Amino acid sequence: MTTHSQSPAPLRWAIIGTGGIASAFAEDLRLSDAGEVVAVVSRSAERAEAFAAKTGAARFSADQAELLESDDIDAVYVAVPHSGHRDAAVTAIEAGKAVLVEKPFTINRAQAEEMVKLARANGVFLMEAMWTRFLPHMVRIRELLAQGRLGELRQVNAELGVWFEKDPAHRMFDPHLGGGALLDLGVYPVSFASMVLGEPSSVLGAAQFGDTGVDAQTAVVLQYGQGRQSVIATSMEAWLPNLASISGRDARIDVDHMFFTPKSFTLTERTGAVERYDFPVTGSGLRFQAEEVARCVRAGLLESPVMPLDETCQIMGTMDEVRAQIGLRYPGE
Repeated sequence: MTTHSQSPAPLRWAIIGTGGIASAFAEDLRLSDAGEVVAVVSRSAERAEAFAAKTGAARFSADQAELLESDDIDAVYVAVPHSGHRDAAVTAIEAGKAVLVEKPFTINRAQAEEMVKLARANGVFLMEAMWTRFLPHMVRIRELLAQGRLGELRQVNAELGVWFEKDPAHRMFDPHLGGGALLDLGVYPVSFASMVLGEPSSVLGAAQFGDTGVDAQTAVVLQYGQGRQSVIATSMEAWLPNLASISGRDARIDVDHMFFTPKSFTLTERTGAVERYDFPVTGSGLRFQAEEVARCVRAGLLESPVMPLDETCQIMGTMDEVRAQIGLRYPGE
């Protein structure tokens, strides 16, 4: 007699927010059997209804707490502007749902630690949506590092700069929404450096500010023990090369343009020998983090070992220190 294993039921997602990243997440989720969108929340009932119609979600609401009372929602994806992450996540945690919170996790480390403490106290899964970390090329990079292919690590370089047309009403330029280059863009290279070298021992930041008071360009040097360092650049005024590299005494990894998206990379040994790693991916790559949430929830884990909560808090602390040095404070802090 032949038996057939049955795939686990997909995780049922509610999406909080209807912006571009929420739309990309919903679209990419269609490529996976690990989850499906069943509900949408927006401050505007009209936007929620339109987003639900586009994604095929059965329900929509302008009231997050009311919607999350439902038992047919397993997980919540928080995709509102940065300043709203904590409140939306707290509501979801208190409802007992697994929670995936867009990066940056919060405005600052204090908020991050508050959310982590609450999730742990309630026995609820919580993770930062640093989707880059779950992409196939990043998985392979971690494997090569674990194998010691680069030898003793010495330096990480990473940058993310995308030009934004000046618009004081846009969230990127609004300090009340946690705007600026560092939190929205710089979190990618800061997290990449953290993945490779861990927590820095010292932080040095410099910035140029825009008309609305948020950082338009920020450069960061992170120092670690044993003379290792990371050099990071981020901008919302210039289209940077958007590359990343990891350099050791024996070899170097160079990740292609837009390093934080599904990409390929080259490993070059000190001898000049070259290895090419290519990872074709269908879609935008956002589904991999949803699959990690599903895997962890099914395994009874309360956090991901790939994107641990203590590391997320540490990353927020690094960006707190950068902001302290450049003099960037958000209203209400």
